[in-house]
Amino acid sequence: MRGVFVAGTDTGVGKSVLAAAICAGLVARGDRVAAFKPVVTGIDDEPDEFGRDHELLASVANVGQTPEDVSPRRFGPPLSPHYAAELAGVTIEPPELVAHARSQAERADLLVAEGVGGLLVPITPGYLIRDLALDLDLPLVVAARPGLGTINHSLLTLEAARTAGLKPVGVVMTPWPEGDEMARSNRETVERIGDVRVSVLPHVTRDELASAGGELPLDDWLSAA
Repeated sequence: MRGVFVAGTDTGVGKSVLAAAICAGLVARGDRVAAFKPVVTGIDDEPDEFGRDHELLASVANVGQTPEDVSPRRFGPPLSPHYAAELAGVTIEPPELVAHARSQAERADLLVAEGVGGLLVPITPGYLIRDLALDLDLPLVVAARPGLGTINHSLLTLEAARTAGLKPVGVVMTPWPEGDEMARSNRETVERIGDVRVSVLPHVTRDELASAGGELPLDDWLSAA
């Protein structure tokens, strides 16, 4: 299986938009791309301009996936997966998620997998997003905010990833505010202390996902596997 795993430093950091931009950028250059997100919560909420995560990812992949193909588990409340499943009376089986991801990868050349929140978010009480990333064994790309607090959040995420044996190949700060000196300093600091390349993704519309994704160091990430 080839591709990348997109994790976030937190919830709401632009992880789904980044994953969609990666998918769209790869598709635009001719790759066959499948997407995977193990669990989507909050589907009862009003979606933003990009729509619900699994719907967005299905729309930019190019191997005929439905939103349900992208995300096998979906819950209404905007909660951590383990708690959303508990409230729904559902048991999430990690081996089934891994098998589903692999089945989607078999449809394509590349799989873009997206986590839920940060690396230490539990899918079940004994199985974290980090564990799923380890089981899928894909290079890790971290989505991070550019503003105040991102240094600590980004470095903690990189440390948690490396301690577990994951291979972070990049951090992407988004949405990138051009001309913001604090954001520039944050980017340089995370790159230096975290010993990882830090890229940026500007605020984009759906129509701009492919062009923005094409500006990311996709080949460097993929070759790091």
